[in-house]
Formats: sequence, C-alpha cells, structure tokens
Amino acid sequence: MSNNNTRRSDDRSAKLAGEPRDFFMTLRDVAFWVRSARADAALAQLRTTATAGEPFDRLYRSIDDPYGTALPQFRYQRRKYRGLLSLLPKRSYGDVLDMGCGLGVFSRALAPHADRVLGIDVSLRAVSQARSLSTGFGNLHFEQGDIHSFDSPRRFSLVVLADVVYYLLPLTDVSVQTIAAKLTALLEPGGLLLLVNHFFFAVDRRSRMTRRIHNVFRASSDLAVVAEHRRAFYLATVLERR
Repeated sequence: MSNNNTRRSDDRSAKLAGEPRDFFMTLRDVAFWVRSARADAALAQLRTTATAGEPFDRLYRSIDDPYGTALPQFRYQRRKYRGLLSLLPKRSYGDVLDMGCGLGVFSRALAPHADRVLGIDVSLRAVSQARSLSTGFGNLHFEQGDIHSFDSPRRFSLVVLADVVYYLLPLTDVSVQTIAAKLTALLEPGGLLLLVNHFFFAVDRRSRMTRRIHNVFRASSDLAVVAEHRRAFYLATVLERR
C-alpha cells in the first residue's frame, strides 16, 4: 500500500477507469427512473410510521433492489458507477469506506482497487443482500450501521458518500456540517472523500439541495477540493483531507 506522501504526489491525470463514452441512458432507463421515483415515494410513506433504518428495511423487504442499482437491463446506473471510478486518481487505496452502500454495487466496483472495502448501510436487509451478491470478493465486508453513530478505529484512504445525504433527517446546514466533520475525521491525512448526489437542471429543488450540500462540504477547513464534475443527472465532488 502506498504511503501518504506517495498518495499526495500521485498523477492526478491517471484515473481508476476511463470515462464512459456511450450515451448515458437508453429507453429502458425510463423504467429505472420510474422505479426510483416509486421507491422514494414508498420510503416517504414508510417514514411516517417508522424511524431510523426500519423504513429502509421495509422497503427492501417489499421489493428486492427497489432502486434498480444492480439490475443489468438499466444502463444509467452501471454507467454512473464507471463514471465515478473515472473521477478517482489511480493509486493504491488501503481501507475504503462506502457509506450508504445499499446492495454494494459500487463497493464491488471499488474492490479491485483497494486492500479492503467496508460497506455500511442503515438497512440490515440491504446489507444481507449485499453480502449475498458479493460472495466472490474476499476483501469486501458489509455491516449494518447509521451514518450518525458509525465509528471505526481505522482511518480510510477513501470514503464514498453517494446518493445518501438527502435521505437524512433532519437535513439542515448544521446536520450536513456534522456529517462532513465526522467523515473527515475517518480519513487518513491525504485521504479522499467522494461526494455524489443527484443534480438535474440546477434550478429544481433537488438540484438546489445538492448544490447546498456540496457547498457545505467544500467550506470545511479540513478538506481541500480536488475536483468537481457535473455529469448527466449527478454532481460529484472529490475532496482531500488536509
């Protein structure tokens, strides 16, 4: 595993993967967006009668892969994960944390580039499915946990927070600052944080919230912005612990 000095001096032009060149979606992906919207609506309803991880467990019990992240017929999500790899510097990653890993699709994509990958999700049902889907990966481990209470003696060379923050309640600048500080403390010096959230047309409510979330992370005095990328329907910011 590379030491911290090597990490800081790596060639930022070399990435873990090439940027995808195919079109970002097909007609089949219309069903992907419908599926995701229905999952969010169902989750919102479930949250009126349950708290913490229980609404997510109920959602994953009602339908396997409610967001369609692992379904092969949908190009968008598979292409998105390839795109995220293309934003990360090519280096030797030690311990990687995928916070809010869901079914572990991106955790599995990261596994060949890391010594160990730990996936954390608030839903025990999702964690169970992630384990079943990852039996061939010896360096992958999944645990049920909450972003608010998670802690680890490890310090990670990469922390991924993808499509998670806008599901947190309450969602305020203060709560996002708290999450940013918590995840930063889990990074080793020179470690990277990959923050990803939906971003559509900049003027819609969800996109404005994404911009606000990313601005809070960017404002942290303990994080330096390495790069920010706007792609089809998402915004990705790469930050480095000072």
